[in-house]
Amino acid sequence: MADASAKPSLADSTLGQHQALLEVTEAIAQHRDLGELFHDLAQRLHRLVQFDYLNLVLHDASHQVMRLHILETLQPTRIQPGIEFPISETPAGWVWETQQPFLVADIEQETRYPAVTQMLKQEQVKAFCLLPLTTAQRRLGALGFGRGVAHPYAGAEVEFMQQVAKQVAVAVDNALNYQSAQTYQQQLARERDRLRVLLEVNNALVSNLDLRELFEAIAACLRRVMHHEYTSLALYDAETKRMRVTAIDFPQGRGGIREEMTVAVETSPSGCAFSNRKPLLANRAELERYDSEIARLLLAEGVKSVCCVPLITRDRVLGALNLASLRDAAFTQEDADLLSQVSAQVAIAVENALAFREIAALKNKLAEEKLYLEDEIRTELNFEEIVGESSSLKSVLKQAETVAPTDSTVLIQGETGTGKELVARAIHNLSARRERTFVKINCAAIPTGLLESELFGHERGAFTGAIAQKLGRFELAHGGTLFLDEVGDIPLELQPKLLRVLQEQEFERLGSTRTIRVDVRVVAATNRDLASMVADRTFRSDLFYRLNVFPLVVPPLRERREDIPTLVRYFTQKYARRMNKRIETIPAEALDLLTRYHWPGNIRELENLIERAVIVSPGTALRVPRVELKRQPETPTEGVSTLEVAERQHILRALEETKWLLGGPRGAAARLGMKRTTLQSRMQKLGIARQPR
Repeated sequence: MADASAKPSLADSTLGQHQALLEVTEAIAQHRDLGELFHDLAQRLHRLVQFDYLNLVLHDASHQVMRLHILETLQPTRIQPGIEFPISETPAGWVWETQQPFLVADIEQETRYPAVTQMLKQEQVKAFCLLPLTTAQRRLGALGFGRGVAHPYAGAEVEFMQQVAKQVAVAVDNALNYQSAQTYQQQLARERDRLRVLLEVNNALVSNLDLRELFEAIAACLRRVMHHEYTSLALYDAETKRMRVTAIDFPQGRGGIREEMTVAVETSPSGCAFSNRKPLLANRAELERYDSEIARLLLAEGVKSVCCVPLITRDRVLGALNLASLRDAAFTQEDADLLSQVSAQVAIAVENALAFREIAALKNKLAEEKLYLEDEIRTELNFEEIVGESSSLKSVLKQAETVAPTDSTVLIQGETGTGKELVARAIHNLSARRERTFVKINCAAIPTGLLESELFGHERGAFTGAIAQKLGRFELAHGGTLFLDEVGDIPLELQPKLLRVLQEQEFERLGSTRTIRVDVRVVAATNRDLASMVADRTFRSDLFYRLNVFPLVVPPLRERREDIPTLVRYFTQKYARRMNKRIETIPAEALDLLTRYHWPGNIRELENLIERAVIVSPGTALRVPRVELKRQPETPTEGVSTLEVAERQHILRALEETKWLLGGPRGAAARLGMKRTTLQSRMQKLGIARQPR
């Protein structure tokens, strides 16, 4: 640069100044970059103005500071562009505010702005001049000239520098506008791409409430805008305190990473993103530091880059959305930022999908419970309480009272119609589970092929006809009691799965690999000899021992004859009130006849007979249909054969009266007070078959 002490030969020449201004204009036209512009200006202005330093100080409205933007000098300096001062603490701020030049002929005499003047003194600046940079639209900052010698700035010189400053102001404004336009265009392009992705994701999300379909839509959308080979959704499982791979999209994978696998939170990339609530970028070397199965599987698949972003909703973190690539450095911070925005939408959609799944499951459960309750209303034994004072009954009730508070499995044995379900309900009502559901299932009444689905549920598409997900009875009974009636009729091939749920309290629905844990107390009942079935290898011994933890045997009605009068009175009043009839007396001979009858159908048969008796009684005395009752045999030997004969005749008479209609409210089973399946079993045992006409 020129010696600061030399006098410019054209300083006072108007022609030279005009020429210089034209050159300034030419430089402005040639440059859009401010750095290049100031370097060119410095070369051109040295012929008219003596300076050693040329700088540009601009006002930053966002931070309310004056910032050194450009410093053009050939002298060694420690001052770097970017240094900032508050407006009130720098002469450039004064120039910006007042729009007046700031002239210092000798810095040693300047006492204002000590921080700035001290810095200039260290750079050997002796004199300087700051001129406002202002266009018709705005005030930009200040243009500064500095000299290494003391120098009083003359009026003509200052006036010329002001002319230069006016043109430089236009150039600076244009350059800043150009930079802003460029930056804005880049921002618009990024914003356009970001909005396009978010719109596509949003369109995918709003049309899918099913979690599986939702994930497939997300994966397809991300594949179009970001290069990667692997996408997965890992959700936090509060029960196991691990991350569960809920869904995965990895067409090139070898199958090592599978859905429903769980991984530790602390030692997996997705778990770290979940815990820290921040996106995680990892290369292959960083992935090798994770001591977990999922990390080893990803490395084995050839993954070299991973990006995991947490799924954060308003009040919780659901899990993480994970992308992986077989290429090095496949994901940038901008990718992570974009995925974070995508994940915010995905988190809401996942939360909605989970809520939808939960509501659907609850709706399913309520619908199933409603069906069960309606079924119970149709098929209940109509006992309001257990009636009787016999010692055999009291013994059973005492045992039920003892076992009820525990969660032990109970096996209730007894003939058909003795009230096994009523005892099971009593156990439930006396337990801590009384406020939860009592679910029952008759294992003999459901076809073998459907029993597994009824017990454990199935997923949509698990088998032909499975058009929707179904909850099994074990899920419906979660927290409550499951009553397995006719447990001896469970097929041998299904018994291991039942044994597992009894021991481990866990199972899988048909068509699913996801393990479901339940808290269910099981009460089973049977009228079959399970011990004999174990000996015949038609019932598993380990299942029998697991069911037979606390056996209860409900006595048949013929072994508690002292309860028959009480039961007769109870049922008489029950049905008289229901039919709005007055039954005031029960003849002694009728009670005696009822007491001596052998009751092959037990209490259920007695109740149905009393109901018919109330129907046919014309007055206030109970008229018992004696023709339906047979004499109780006198001797045990006679009793064994006569009982079967009597039962056979009893069933045949009911079949003839109902024209051999077995089921339904008017069928023989209902008239005999037994279930249709039980009637069929008794008919087979007694050799009863309808003869062709």
